[in-house]
Amino acid sequence: MRIHGFNKTTLLDYPGHVAATVFTGGCNFRCPFCHNGELVHKPEAQPLIPEEEVLAHLKKRQGILEGVCITGGEPTLQPDLADFMKKLKALGYLVKLDTNGYEPKTLRRLLAEGLPDYVAMDIKASPENYAKAAGCPGLDFSRIEESIGILKNCNIPYEFRTTVVQGLHTVSEFAAIGRLLGGSRAYYLQSFREDENVIQAGFDAFPEDDMTKILEIMKSYLEEVQLRGMG
Repeated sequence: MRIHGFNKTTLLDYPGHVAATVFTGGCNFRCPFCHNGELVHKPEAQPLIPEEEVLAHLKKRQGILEGVCITGGEPTLQPDLADFMKKLKALGYLVKLDTNGYEPKTLRRLLAEGLPDYVAMDIKASPENYAKAAGCPGLDFSRIEESIGILKNCNIPYEFRTTVVQGLHTVSEFAAIGRLLGGSRAYYLQSFREDENVIQAGFDAFPEDDMTKILEIMKSYLEEVQLRGMG
């Protein structure tokens, strides 16, 4: 698999587990607030980390690390993602997949093979605002809806999450997101943070009061809703 980044230890990326994180390159979205712009726009220009090197490190860390998070970019674009997941499982690791949900057929196949132990799907915006927030004119929203339905009906832990960006989102649109996700297991709000790698500069975080309002809106549709990245 084409691996462009490897975080050898994280306490944040896989809830409840000490894990490592693998970063793949390439994405079918161009979210203007994305922090991994180099992986999205020019993955071929980024150094490649041999898969064998990653697996050798993970073999040495068996019994210390518990899981591996696969993120990107968009991992479901990798043709050998399933094979890589099988190698991680053979080493005894739990596998978490981060995805934008735009490849529902791949997501369904991975789940059918029992490969992910946890899936985190980004929800970019309300249906009406999705194409803009994803930087993807002509986006087929039915593919997002299909992935949401797949996760709602799967038998593993999963979460939906939205990075909340002032300038792209409004407080009021979260009611539409709540209706879209109603009945889901868990939803997390993440406050946007500017950094030098963002695809498009000039966005801000919402004030904490507005984040609290959004939290309350979402709590009226889902039981487990939390804020991440505040303060």
